[in-house]
Parts: sequence; C-alpha cells; structure tokens
Amino acid sequence: MSAPAAAACQWREEGGRAAAGERSLAFIAEVGIPVRLRQDSDDFTQPITGLAICDGSVVIDPETEVWPGDLLHEAGHIAVVEPARRVTLGALEPDQDEEYMAIAWSYAAAKICAVGLRQLFHSEGYKGSYEFAATCYATGQFVGADGLAAHGMTAIDLHSALAAGVPTYPNMIRWLR
Repeated sequence: MSAPAAAACQWREEGGRAAAGERSLAFIAEVGIPVRLRQDSDDFTQPITGLAICDGSVVIDPETEVWPGDLLHEAGHIAVVEPARRVTLGALEPDQDEEYMAIAWSYAAAKICAVGLRQLFHSEGYKGSYEFAATCYATGQFVGADGLAAHGMTAIDLHSALAAGVPTYPNMIRWLR
C-alpha cells in the first residue's frame, strides 16, 4: 500500500518535520492503513487540524502543517475498529474506549517511528489534556493498552506474555484489530 510522499505535505517543525512524517507515513502504509491527500469532496469536519478520516483512510490536507504524532493517532483510530467498520470509517463519533485504544496504538507506533513523547502528546493536542497523557505514558500508565490487549493486539500482563511467547506493550502482536 503506498502513501503520499512526505514532501507533498507540510509538517510541524516541532513535531519532527518531514523526517518524522516520512517515517510515520511509511509505517502506516506498511501496516496496511490507507493514507491519501485531501480532495475537494472530502468531509473535513474532524477536530484535528489538517487531518481527517474518510472512507477508512487517513486524509492529509497538503496545505496545512500537521504533527506526525497526530497522523499516527488518526491511523490508530482506523486500526482499532473492527475490520468490517474500518473500510467505511469516516467522521468519528465520540467513543472513549476507542479513543483510549487509538492513543495507546499511536504511542506504540510512535516508538517504531521515532516520534518522541512530546511530539506525540504536544501542546495543541488532546483537547488540552496533553500533559495528562504525556505523564501517564512517561510513567508507564498505558491508558488504552488494556483495550488493545482485549482484542489480541498486544499483551499487557507479563506472565501471559511469557506463556504465549510474545512481548509486552508497547510492542504489538498485530497492528490491526
């Protein structure tokens, strides 16, 4: 699955610039989540500036600077929904469990993409709760990881992980629900 070139997008300097965008785009494509540039017909009524989810794809507005961490978060929303719903996913309805799972997914993805904690949980994100989110993850309180584990995407219990021969979170067993 191909993704737009990072050079076709505008990236926040404090978010890691095009290098972080390129790593994130490549990872998301490798996982199998479609990413494309905005078209005139796209519904862009979602809360993250420059990004939307339309028909199961993350859509980037090439005219707007975006945070690579926000791109990972939006991809996380697509990754954590059931497969039948994933392909048609659009504007999100508030769902706390899915939001927490998307945060946990994006944290695990950020580790792979070398997007730092402050680039993922930046001052313009998470409806002002970025400090809370950053503190939780910095101290090992992985809010939402239990939801990922419940769907077999990761393991959070060391004993169970050892018995199954898999690593624990933030390592993932699979990236799509």
